[in-house]
Amino acid sequence: MKNPESVFSDLKVVDFASYIAGPAAATILSDFGATVIKVEPPGSGDAYRQLYTLPPNPISEHNYAWQLTNRNKRSIALNLKDPSAQDVVARLIKWADVVVSNFPPQVGERLGLTYEKVATLNSRVVYAEITGYGTNGPEANKPGFDITAYWARTGLMQMMRDGDSPPALPLPGSGDHSVATTLYSAIVTGLYRREKTGKGSHVSTSLIAGGAWAAAAWIEGGLNGAKFYGRSSRKTPPNALLNTYRTADDRWLVLVAAQGKDWQILANAMQLQTLIDDPRFASSRARATNAGALVEILDAHFAKQPLSYWKRTFDEARVIYGVVQIADEIVNDRQMYENDVFVPLAEPSDGVTHTVSSPVQIAGVSKVAPGRAPHLGEHSHDVLHELGFAPEEITSLFSNGVVAKHNNEA
Repeated sequence: MKNPESVFSDLKVVDFASYIAGPAAATILSDFGATVIKVEPPGSGDAYRQLYTLPPNPISEHNYAWQLTNRNKRSIALNLKDPSAQDVVARLIKWADVVVSNFPPQVGERLGLTYEKVATLNSRVVYAEITGYGTNGPEANKPGFDITAYWARTGLMQMMRDGDSPPALPLPGSGDHSVATTLYSAIVTGLYRREKTGKGSHVSTSLIAGGAWAAAAWIEGGLNGAKFYGRSSRKTPPNALLNTYRTADDRWLVLVAAQGKDWQILANAMQLQTLIDDPRFASSRARATNAGALVEILDAHFAKQPLSYWKRTFDEARVIYGVVQIADEIVNDRQMYENDVFVPLAEPSDGVTHTVSSPVQIAGVSKVAPGRAPHLGEHSHDVLHELGFAPEEITSLFSNGVVAKHNNEA
């Protein structure tokens, strides 16, 4: 079965990965028409199927998380640990243009799913690997999640603390989705290289590399001897014009008045013109020295008016700011819908009607309408048939428990 026509409508992908980052990279390929077969263990399937039930994820009876990361895919439930699965694996690899994996090196070796072994079966395959901490070094086999490897290890959690407050847990999957886009770009680069050379390749990234790249603007400074500011708080930041403020109706906005001219625009918009010539705030250096005093003044002024007033005032004056949106505002954000960030499913399923599109857009090229994510083992029989297994072989694989059928669970 082929997805509707798009950029990758002839591309065949086997997704051996679990959880979020690797599968999400395959999702982007599916958004542009690639045929993706997701390989999952029989019984429970990818553990990510159950993640939506765990706090602090939004509470729902519908498996929205699975829909997000596995739309448009086909599922085969295959026990990779069973030696009898090797023939199925070999045929999948020979069929594929791209293989996605997130096994720790030792596990990949044990399962026979390293690039070296995969390439002996298909020299044109692009083997896309994602790890927590990279494939070299003493922690290559250490399990990594985005919160541990992307956020904590690279200092992002430390850098984003407010004063002495404990490090805040980031939104689950946020680092994963960022790194998934990186892996997608690596896959596309590998495919371009194949067009030029006719050869496949081993492309990879890691959560730790993605986190370091996200924090690179500061890490680069540390690598080259720059002196970091001490831990600051919102009340005494290094820059009062790059800070958050609370409005009269208990909402928050963030100012980004980074350039010298921005200070005058902001002061005029807030009717604080007297501060422009105040020696404490007359230069960027003075404003940095007296940031605490400026925050105190701005705090008091912001608290006089509701968010709607400040939005109207700042929009008219072209002050650079952002609203810290709440849940209802996010899911009803017209800008998201107008730019196809939020899109409807081709066929609403299991109470899920919309999904978040991948962040890659190509002018003049439509993405595949997002379809339903597969049930565990939903396509096991069809995939085996399409790989050329005879009916009696398929029956044997099912009866021996090497492959499992659809169990009607999302």
